This record gives sequence, structure tokens and C-alpha cells, in this order.
Amino acid sequence: MKHITICIATLQRPALLKRLLTDLAGQETENHFTFSVVVSDNDPAESARPVVAECCATLPLPIEYVVEPRRSISHARNKSLEPARGEYIAFIDDDEFPASDWLLRLYEALTAHQVAGAFGPVRPAYDPATPAWVKRAGFYERPEHPTGFPMPWVECRTGNVLVVREVLHQVNPVFAPQFGGGASDQDLFRRLMDLGHRFIWCNEAVVFEVVPPGRCKRAFLIRRALLRGNLSIRHSQDRWLNIGKAFVAVPAYALALPFLQLGGHHLFMRYFVKFFDHLGRLLALVGMNPVRVRDMQ
Repeated sequence: MKHITICIATLQRPALLKRLLTDLAGQETENHFTFSVVVSDNDPAESARPVVAECCATLPLPIEYVVEPRRSISHARNKSLEPARGEYIAFIDDDEFPASDWLLRLYEALTAHQVAGAFGPVRPAYDPATPAWVKRAGFYERPEHPTGFPMPWVECRTGNVLVVREVLHQVNPVFAPQFGGGASDQDLFRRLMDLGHRFIWCNEAVVFEVVPPGRCKRAFLIRRALLRGNLSIRHSQDRWLNIGKAFVAVPAYALALPFLQLGGHHLFMRYFVKFFDHLGRLLALVGMNPVRVRDMQ
């Protein structure tokens, strides 16, 4: 029987990690595979250790705990792969929780289409106090596709994916350290696609991302956009295309923003944040990076 290793990189989110591990223990398999978990703690103080120890004692779930003291999502993800022994590797973020058939649907889609990996939707789970403009602006809505849709690398992220483990052995490093602030997952799947590997979408394999109030603040959204813009031009394949778009978008959005407010605050904020996405690219072009580390909310 095939085995899946679920890899989780975590940083100082003990309550969310406990919820995730509890939900993973209840995953349906229909006897198609077995699975286990590797938790990679990116906190040198090992803040996730008590949660993992508790879950090991109370849940019917094999969990291995490793520590990566170097603060970087790339290093933490690579560390999680070191003890992984499954024929397949699943990735899910520590601020997410899956539907009960999440892993099963990914496995069925991957094997049925005979591809290197399958991605699924990440849908927002909002706090009840979330402002209406945040929901209407769609900051946490991601594109979804029919099952079997061939994935472009720009939409590939490790928040919800199952990958054939052996294809990861064909790249070194798996997650590039130069993308320590984010985007190392997109870079990974771009390199794998360059080698000829195919990835598809599975719309039935759903996970939910917890969106706490801190992520709904304007300052957080702007800082995240600046970092996202900065990281986007590190992909050499689309570097100059993204820079060209930014030269056009920054003045265009600056002129349009006062008028967009007439369509509602959600519309204004949607494009105000996009403005900072493009501004981050231009700042990176001249060596300026006002946001170097992702805010952990």
C-alpha cells in the first residue's frame, strides 16, 4: 500500500497547528494509502514541541517532529522533507485545516491523471468580525478550476498539493533559500515544469485558510503586497515582463484610485493593494525592499 507523508512547516502558531493535526487524524483513505505527518518547527525555541507531543499522545496519527532554527519558510520546508519516506508528499500550511476527504481526493486525481502532482483550492475561513469590504475585495480568494485543469506555475503553491516524491529528487535545492520570504513554492514548480513534469487541479480537494482579524488590517495587506511584488521579480523567466507591467500599472492606478472610491471602499482597497504589489516590483528594481520578512498573523 502506498504511503503519503504530509509536511507542515510551522512558526509560533500552536493553536492552529493543534487544530490542523486533529483534523488530519480524521482523514479518509478508503484503504487506498496510509499516511503520516512531519512537523518542521521554524522556531529555535521549539514552541511547537508541546503541541506535537500532546497530539502524539492523544491522536491516532504518526507524527515526526523536526526543528529548523534558520528563520526561512524555504529552510523549514526543506527540513520537513528530510525524514519524509512516503511515495507521495503532501504539503499543507499551519494556518489551514482540511476537509475530511482532502487527501483522498488529491490522491485519486493524481493517480487517475498520471501526473507529478495535484493542487486543490484554499478557501478563506473568516473571523465573524471580518469587515465586509475585506470579503468583497476578495483578498483571500484564489482562482479555482475544473478537476484535471493543467496548472501554470504562477498559480502553484504549497498550501494544498500532493506530489510524487521522486520528482522532488530531481531538483536541488527543493525550495530555494533565496526565496526565504516566500515564493519558493512557485519557483519549485516552475523548475519541475521546465523538466517536463505535469501538474493538475483537483477542485474537490478543499482546505480552508484561517483569516484572523490581524490579516484584515490595511497595513498588513499593504506590507504583504510590497513583499509579494519584491519577490515576484526574482523569477528570471518573467522578471522583465513583471517590471514592464509595474511601470504601466503604478501611474495608472494612482490616477484611477480617487475614482474607484466611487464604486465602494472594497473596490478602492482592491486596487490600492494592487498598486503596492506593482510598487514593490519597482522598489526592488532599485534595490529597495521595505518589507523583508513576512508578517506572521
